[in-house]
Amino acid sequence: MKFCKKYQEYMQAQEKKLPGVGFKKLKKILKRCRRDLQIQKGLEGVVDIPTCPHHCQVCDGTFFPSLLKEMSEIVGCFNERAQKLLDLHLASGVRKYYIWFKGKLQGNHVALIQEGKDLVTYAMINATAIRKILKKYDKVHYSKQGQAFKSQAQSMHMEILQSPWLCELMAFHINLRESKAKSRKAPALFDGCSLTFNDGKPSLSCELFDLVKLDIDLTCSICLDTVFDPVSLTCGHIFCYMCACSAASVTIVDGLKIAEPKEKCPLCREAGVYEGAVHLEELNILLSRSCHEYWEQRLQTERTERIQQAKEHWESQCRAFMGV
Repeated sequence: MKFCKKYQEYMQAQEKKLPGVGFKKLKKILKRCRRDLQIQKGLEGVVDIPTCPHHCQVCDGTFFPSLLKEMSEIVGCFNERAQKLLDLHLASGVRKYYIWFKGKLQGNHVALIQEGKDLVTYAMINATAIRKILKKYDKVHYSKQGQAFKSQAQSMHMEILQSPWLCELMAFHINLRESKAKSRKAPALFDGCSLTFNDGKPSLSCELFDLVKLDIDLTCSICLDTVFDPVSLTCGHIFCYMCACSAASVTIVDGLKIAEPKEKCPLCREAGVYEGAVHLEELNILLSRSCHEYWEQRLQTERTERIQQAKEHWESQCRAFMGV
């Protein structure tokens, strides 16, 4: 079965209408462009392979804007649903019941895993659809504009594989899999999803839809150790919370949200990536279980530093209040 048909069947089978890639519409744009160019060349007496020029007003004026809008809607939908699911899993007491009632979500173990599986399938099949339609664009145009567009989408944080919530869902799956509440009848969330250590360096790896493999490095590029109290910047890079605060020139008391927009990611040098940073709670739980001895040592070290920073912060606040 061709992917386009498989994709259409998947989207039509969803109970709720979800944002998706207009696969057929985008392919029609490319076909129309090729047909128009072929007619034009025929009128001019040119016999050649019917391909569009590198910069085609017909394609570029409709193809890329349409795809960009669809990618934005897909990422937004995925992030929102994943955040609700993970909030429910981490919540306790009255707050958990409130989330159940507000979001009309089921809170039992099997239902949580199934919801996570559905989310990942949705993310991966759309990521594959985007990859295939961009590959088709480059094939039609004999260009690399599709790949350039993908890089642009990544810089705009519209690449779904960069979403921090996908990393959280992977950690969520492993946490549920290893929990005592695991049910034998519970469906698997990912195939081949695991936390691995290579020469002491941890990474999350997973075989995803259509042979897409995702590897997430869990080594902080600032302290060069396993990420502790991990946080993902909007560019997708993961750091220890204290390391990120240091890079953003803020204290842990003030937090990353007050970081100046000019502050850049230590890796990709993109500015303005701190305000929308996401605390990776599920990943934090997973690493604390998997690296227990290291976690305890790091916890003691950071506790001293956090107390010192908090003390200095409140002393400066008191001096400012007293006018000293």
